[in-house]
Formats: sequence, C-alpha cells, structure tokens
Amino acid sequence: MAHVSHKLRNPIQGALAGGGDPASSPLYIFGPFLKLLAAAGLTSVAFGASIWLAIFTIAFVSLMYRSVMKWITDGSGGSGLAEEEYGSWAVKITASITFIEYTLTFLVSMAALVTFAADRFSFLNDDFFIFDNRTLLAIVVSILTAWLVNRGPMAASKVFGPATAGVLIMLWVLIIVVIAKRGIEIPGVNFEAFSKDNIGTTFGAYARILALMTGIEVFANLVGAFEGKPKEKSKKAFQSLMIIMVTAALTMLIVGPAIRDLSDPHDEHVSVFTQTMDALLPSWLSAVGTFIGIAVLLSASAASALGTQNLFVGLKLRHYIPPRLGMINRFGVASRPIWIQTAIATIAFLIVGTHEEKYLALYAAGVFVLLSITGWASTKRLIRYFKESRTTRNVIVLSGTIVASILTTTATVIIFTERFTEGAWAYLILMPVLFLVFTMYRNILGSPSNIELKTATQMQSSISSADVVLWEIESQNVVNEIVVPSDGSESSVKGIEIAELLSEILIANVHKIHITDDDQSSSEIENIPLEGRSIAESINDYADSKMANLIVLGTRESTERKKFAPRAITTALTAISDIPVLIIPQGWNDITRITHPQKLLVALDGSKPSERALSFAANIAKTFSSTITLLYIPNDDSKMLEMKKYLDSIKSFLTTQNIESNILIEGIEPMTSIPEIAIDSNSDMLFITTRGQSTFEKIMTGSITNKIIQQIEIPTVVVPLVEDLLQRKKLIGS
Repeated sequence: MAHVSHKLRNPIQGALAGGGDPASSPLYIFGPFLKLLAAAGLTSVAFGASIWLAIFTIAFVSLMYRSVMKWITDGSGGSGLAEEEYGSWAVKITASITFIEYTLTFLVSMAALVTFAADRFSFLNDDFFIFDNRTLLAIVVSILTAWLVNRGPMAASKVFGPATAGVLIMLWVLIIVVIAKRGIEIPGVNFEAFSKDNIGTTFGAYARILALMTGIEVFANLVGAFEGKPKEKSKKAFQSLMIIMVTAALTMLIVGPAIRDLSDPHDEHVSVFTQTMDALLPSWLSAVGTFIGIAVLLSASAASALGTQNLFVGLKLRHYIPPRLGMINRFGVASRPIWIQTAIATIAFLIVGTHEEKYLALYAAGVFVLLSITGWASTKRLIRYFKESRTTRNVIVLSGTIVASILTTTATVIIFTERFTEGAWAYLILMPVLFLVFTMYRNILGSPSNIELKTATQMQSSISSADVVLWEIESQNVVNEIVVPSDGSESSVKGIEIAELLSEILIANVHKIHITDDDQSSSEIENIPLEGRSIAESINDYADSKMANLIVLGTRESTERKKFAPRAITTALTAISDIPVLIIPQGWNDITRITHPQKLLVALDGSKPSERALSFAANIAKTFSSTITLLYIPNDDSKMLEMKKYLDSIKSFLTTQNIESNILIEGIEPMTSIPEIAIDSNSDMLFITTRGQSTFEKIMTGSITNKIIQQIEIPTVVVPLVEDLLQRKKLIGS
C-alpha cells in the first residue's frame, strides 16, 4: 500500500503554510496604533517606546517558543506544555483560548478580506435578498478555504503559500524602498513615554501592536505537520517562525516611521498602510499590493484553520475531545474541526456581519492569556532545568522567558481592562463552556497511555505478569463456553454452524439462543424473552449467566421481517459486552478461514487496551499454529521510534511462546486503513479492542472500533477492556 506524504518538508513551506496571520498583521496593526497616539497627542513621545516594547516581546516570546517546540511535538503546542507543567486545568484553559483565537482569526481575516474586496468592487455592498453580497462572498470563500485546507498542509502551502510569499515580498520591497528614499530611521525611545501621565497610552499602543503575535502559536501547533524526527520537526517549525517574525519586526522598525510620517490615521476610508504604499510606490504597484493584501488575508484564514487541525489532533491524543473530532483523513489532517469552524463563521457572518472591527476586541484579548500561561509554564520547566544544570545558556533562556512572561502578562491586564466592555467579557462565557466540555471527555476517555514509558523490558513484564494466566491456560481450554444467538436468518444460521465447528476443535460447549417475544424454543435452541431489555442486553446477560468465553454473531443489514442481528445490534453488543465477540461479516462463506485460521491481524496502538486483543489472539495462534501480524497505523511520527521498539519487544516475546509473528507499519487513520489492510494482507481474522464503554459514552465519543466493524470484510474478534475476562480465565484454570 503506497504512502503519500502530505506533510511539510522545509521551513519555507512551513512559513508559507502557517505564516499568513502574522505576515498580514503589519497591514492592519498600524491603524489603531497610530490613531490612539494621535488622539492622545503623544505620537512623538510614545511611538518609539511602544515599537521597541513590541520588538523585545517578539524576541523573547520567540525564544520561549523555541523551547516549547522542542518539548511539545504532538501538535498541542502551548496547551500541551501547560498540561505537563500545571495539570489538566491549564491545558483546558489554553486549548479553549486557542480554539477561540483560531476561530476569531478565521473570522477577522475573512471579514477584512471582503472589506478590501468591497473597496475595489462596490457592488459587494449591495443587498441580495435579506443579506448583502459581501456576506455571501465571505461564506463561499470560507467553505472553499475549509475544503482546500482539509486536503493537507502541503496543499495549503501550494494554494495559500503564494499569498504569504507575496506579502513577504511586498514588505521587503517597502523596507528597501524606505531605505532608498528616506534612509534608515530607527525610532528612538523617549523615556517620557513611561511617565505617570503617559504610560497608559504607551502600553495601550504597545498592546495594539502585539496583535501581530496572534499567529505565533500556529507555529507551535505546526510542528506535527512537518516530516522528520521530533528534533528536526521542531527546528524546521522554529525557522519558519523566524522567517515571518523577523520580517514583521523589521517592517515595524524601518517602515513604521514612514507610516507615521506619510499617513493620516484619521482617514476612515483608506488604511494607513495603503496611504503609505500610495506615497512610496508607483500606482500600479500599490494596486498590486492591495490585491496581495486580500490574498494574504485568505492565507491567514487558512493558517488559522491549519492550526486548528493540529490542535485537535493533539487534544485527541490527550483525550480531551471525541476521537472522531481529531480523526485524520486520507490527506493526513483532521477535517471535522475546520467544518465546525466554518459553520461558526457562517453563523457569525449572517448574524453579526462581515465588518472586522466587530470581532477585533474579542480577537485581541485571548491571545495574551494564552501567551502568558505558556510563558509561565515554560518558566517553571526552565527553573527545574536550571537547578539541574546552571549553564550560561540556561541562564539566558530562563531570563528571556521570564521577561516574555512578564510582558505578555502585562499586555493581558491592559487589553482586558481596556476592551472588556467591547467584547472581551465573552471569554467569561465561552471559556467555562469549553472547559467543561474538555473535562467531560477526559473523564469519559480516561488518561492517555504513555508509549514513551513502554520499553522492551516493561512490555515483556506487562504481558508476563498481568496476562500470565492467559498464557498458562492450555490452548484447547481458552474458550470453554460459546454463545451464539439466532433469529432464523441465513447469517445467524451461518453463525451457528461456525460456533459448532469451533466447539469441536476447542472442546467447548455451545449455547444456541433465540431472543424474541414469541415462543420459538426448541430442543436445540433456547428461547430468551426480552422482558423490556434490548436485544444486545439480553444476549450479554445470558452470556454472563453461562460464564461464556466467546459470543459468535452473524451480521447483516436489517429488514422489515428480521431485525435481530443488523450491524446496529452488533455495535450495541460490543459496546456493553465484557466477553469477546466474534463477528461474522455478511455473506462470509469461507468457514475454514475461521475454524483453521492461518493469518491473524492484531491492531495495536501501544496502549493497554490493544494488548488485550493481542493476548486473546496469541492463544488462538497457539491453537491453530497461526501467524500474527502486529499492525500499527502511524498517525503520529513523533512516536514512531518508540512504537518500533514496542512492536519489536512484542515480537520477541511471541517468539518465546513459539508463535510466529511479523510487524506491519502502514496507513494513516485506523478507521479507514485497518479494513483496507485486512484485505490487502489476506488476513483470516482481525483482533481489536473496544474500551468497554457505557452506551452514553459510546454516543458521546463515537467509536473507531465500531466504525471499523461496520466496514470490515473479514471475521473480527472484538475483545473488551475489562478485568472480567481475566477473572473468568482464572476461575476456569482453577
């Protein structure tokens, strides 16, 4: 099965794919910045001080994020670091803010885009029925952007990258033109800006400039989108960040004074950046700059969507969201979060409108909370490192991170104080809601496994201690009691036939049951009444009463006449059963591949649940001298090395048990890859584990296992994650 990479290969691709937001920020930050200074009459006093505060913040925060990118490579960025240093409460807060910020970035960038377009094409301001044309344009472009981003970061880099490249070129052209026409005029610092009367305005202006930092977290989330080992990925992501932030910083230092001198911040019709372009560039080039601005705002929307994708993958791995929301599509990205983001944007455009100033207050507030938490989490970790090794480098990095934390915390206080009534208050509603959602899913899904702690020795010890009783039971006694339900359909008759053949080989008893409201019992098939229970509950209760080791279930589509074993009931049974269930796919006729299987496929992800399926499959392999294929779906490159060691340790242990095995690392997403690989590898049976969740949990989280069952075309054994199976084996063995 061919594997095509849709990931980023180098820093330039990363800068183009994720740099749309910070690269476009110089286009709009100078307007509110200069307007505030002009209104206070402090342009000459506070201009340089505010600029240099921003430059220092950029430098220190970038230095801080170099550490974050080294430490966290799963796509969760600052959220992941916050969890590791402060616990789950911190990741819930930072993840909430990050999702809100990315959604607002999408909204603001898209709204600014249609505003620019409307400046050139006035008909966009006309109404179309009850909405104006600009709203419809924003919705259409949002949907198109979501579709393109969901085709992978490489596609985003190719489609939206030219816009980011265009604005970077445009900024460098302005830098060169300003130097050629005006020389290098670096703004100085007037310390009167920090006097009691002026400091409020100075820091207010500083906070407005820092809007350019709303996209910096994107690059921390972008680490997971690069190819290579974790160290290489983090280095490439940081270099991508540097390409963008150095350009933005030089624009502020060199072009900033020109914007101050050549533009009128009180002009409501033309932005100060456009006024400066008109003054410095030929008219045709200035017009080109406007269209580049439109394109890069589209790129900024795409960059925020890309950040959301990687954030949700990281949150899925950390068990804070339903697995389906972080599910990887065939292009290697999580597509569902972007459609959610697009739906939110569509509703906002229809209700609130497409003028970006309506979203700016909320947009500017949250990023500083995020940067502050990340900063103090970094500080906490660096202090620990400093205590272990008091090197000069650690002193510099720690000092810079502390400064970054203080600066971003100061900006947080300023922005919330200044803009609370303008929209920042909404965080008091949105953040608790998302916090509760993340808490609920962590409680449902439990804490994630830590593959890094699974060395070969630990793996062997976990199997030989926790599951030793399974290995000690003689093969022919692994399954002693088999339950097979029937409703008279062809698929259930086939299930009975298979169960009877297995019972002869395994020396087991077969219990054939018919679950219905009608009395259809016979000497061979026992009637089990429903009595208000579901069919799945009736089967499970009966199997429990018989101390069964296996349920054999034939599947088919439901009909009006027969409603016993369609896939929906199979899904319900595997959700509640504490007994392994052998599922026979509809139309399966090669019975010998079940009664004498030669190739067993076991899906593993490095977690304890998946090992339960391995233990059951190993006993089957010992009975039939089968070969086991250990399958891992590589949806996280950062864990590849650990998983290879993990799988090698399992293979070595199986060899000591005289079981032949091989390792297969292939595919992208379990739900789609496992069914395909099962057929391509010509496997006779698949073994997977279900979490043994309650019905409510299954509804809330969805189940990759159940989705695999619905698509699989070979017999599948679903092994529950419960201690009951082990206890049953102990009783039988005694």
